[in-house]
Amino acid sequence: MKPRTRPSLARKFASGLVGLTVLSIVVVVNRPMVAAASEAYHEFTINRQSYKEQYGHWANLPVPQDFKVNAIHAAMLNTGKLLIIAGSGNNRDAFEAGTFRTIIYDPATDEFKDVETPTDVFCAGHTFLPNGNLLIAGGTKDYEVLPEDIEHAYGVMKLKNESAANGPHTFAKGTKLVSKSGKVYKTRDDVVLGKATTMKHGEIVMTHAAEVEVFVDAVDKGDGPVVETPQQYTVEGLTGTNKQNIYGVSDKITHEKQEYAGDNTSYEFDPVTEKYVKVGDMVENRWYPTLAELPNGDVLAVSGLDEFGRIIPGDNEKYIASTKKWVDAPELQRTFPTYPSFHMMADGNLFYSGSNAGYGSDTVGRTPGIWNVRNNKFTEVDGLREPTLTETSSSVLLAPAQDQRVMIFGGGGVGESEVSTKRTDIIDLTEKTPSYQPGPDLPAPARYLNAVLLPDDTVFTTGGSSGYRGGKHGDQTRSDLFNSQIYQPGQNVFETAAESTVGRNYHSEAILLPDGRVVTMGSDPLYDESGKGPGTFEKRIEVYSPPYLFQGARPTISGGPEQVKRGTTVDFTSPDAGRISKARLVRPSAVTHVLDVDQRSVALDITPKGGETLGLTVPKTRGLVPSGWYMLFLMDDKGIPSVARWVQVA
Repeated sequence: MKPRTRPSLARKFASGLVGLTVLSIVVVVNRPMVAAASEAYHEFTINRQSYKEQYGHWANLPVPQDFKVNAIHAAMLNTGKLLIIAGSGNNRDAFEAGTFRTIIYDPATDEFKDVETPTDVFCAGHTFLPNGNLLIAGGTKDYEVLPEDIEHAYGVMKLKNESAANGPHTFAKGTKLVSKSGKVYKTRDDVVLGKATTMKHGEIVMTHAAEVEVFVDAVDKGDGPVVETPQQYTVEGLTGTNKQNIYGVSDKITHEKQEYAGDNTSYEFDPVTEKYVKVGDMVENRWYPTLAELPNGDVLAVSGLDEFGRIIPGDNEKYIASTKKWVDAPELQRTFPTYPSFHMMADGNLFYSGSNAGYGSDTVGRTPGIWNVRNNKFTEVDGLREPTLTETSSSVLLAPAQDQRVMIFGGGGVGESEVSTKRTDIIDLTEKTPSYQPGPDLPAPARYLNAVLLPDDTVFTTGGSSGYRGGKHGDQTRSDLFNSQIYQPGQNVFETAAESTVGRNYHSEAILLPDGRVVTMGSDPLYDESGKGPGTFEKRIEVYSPPYLFQGARPTISGGPEQVKRGTTVDFTSPDAGRISKARLVRPSAVTHVLDVDQRSVALDITPKGGETLGLTVPKTRGLVPSGWYMLFLMDDKGIPSVARWVQVA
């Protein structure tokens, strides 16, 4: 046989090119089939038992169409049900229509229920009270208005009355004020102006003018009525001495962006009746406030935007739980950015981690530290790396609470900055001079990262985005993060968890359920997937089952009291008493903007008493175990938790 001639290099190249072209055509023609096969293999992989044992498992929660809401706030009620609050849901049309939504989800039955929502609690503050009610305060009085949508220049007008003999005066909406140049402005609301007060300073009697603030809008459109410097205005229609004594003052009349305006209403949401119960109004209107429980069961309201969209300059107030009223707290004057993250310490003081939601000065009030709420002393702490990247970060009091260690996760630059960090730092508050120390890096820079304490003392972190509201970061047009990880405090490392299928950035929440799973919801991206069109609020809900739920039979709690006291040992029973290694009281979460001041896990000492009985000792320190409802978990020697039993600590 005549040997075949070896193909030339050119022929080899041509043949390879033809083969590659044919293969490419086959792949293109069958792309849907290839994608389907890849997806099927992925589904097969993540549903394997061995995969679940190592990484856990995600599942979508079917939500009936009528109950798909913009989840802005979420709280785990002591009835075992999940409260999901939208209010107007960051939707101007819903706000103007007065359509405010709250729903309740029951994980035990997978049923949903609508709850009547009296006012717009969108971006309110909240925390649990000792009686189990959720205190909800503040919210939205008005929506932001962008400069391009402002046709009439506007401003805040301060009406003043210098007469101590004449007043009060009621000025109806539409009252006109006139500038020195003849420009006319109308008030937006009805206001009541009191009379001046007189005070004696030594032998001198001084008069202090009464004043009230109100928005005004220019009658004429355009830039003509814009006033860039402080001026005095006359009130149209006044006569006699009133014309001399009553006038308006405004710093500026402008076309600048009008920020969200805070509301002053407050409620206790009752988990039993599943209703909002109106309580006293706040002293200040607040949007984006933090409500932090104090050791005695009262609540401190901090920061927020007022009714004119201005950052409140350190004027904080207290909710007196016994009277259900708010009182001013001038003894605790201190300025923070909006939604500052506080953690109650064992001594009853508050640790400010540095995490916040952004509005306010880019320098004032952003340094972490210990706030002594008895004498208002604030002690700054050092060591936090990238301290300018704490906006939209999250923080958590690591378990057990007795260790007094706080961990901060990620964060970004002020405002709409594209800069973010994968930094985590940890501080030990028991040290004489506490300072942050480096923790393990996150897999990627992250804003809006949800951090959830699990019953086994680990921290499940999920969601977030590298860019502002899921937007641009580097060369990415969308930057949602689908990776999840579990922080192991003993080894100080993150372990990879199963990836979620839904991106979660701004306005997202994650909460531990009594059965040990974690529910995630919400997300409010600024842009669509192309990075050009407007984003759509994410209404799908996912549930994550951690690896400990795939390790074998779970221990159970068969008996025990519903109420316990600090500093006492209480008997609980379990048929698995012989293999119980840990007991934890986990305070239920109330989350918004990755802020959760309630979340904590307290270790209980265990005393075996023979048979199925275990003596569980509750710490006596109120700062460690604030009064209220907790989920009691028992862990076996494999780290598998029981389903929680609800107990109230007094």
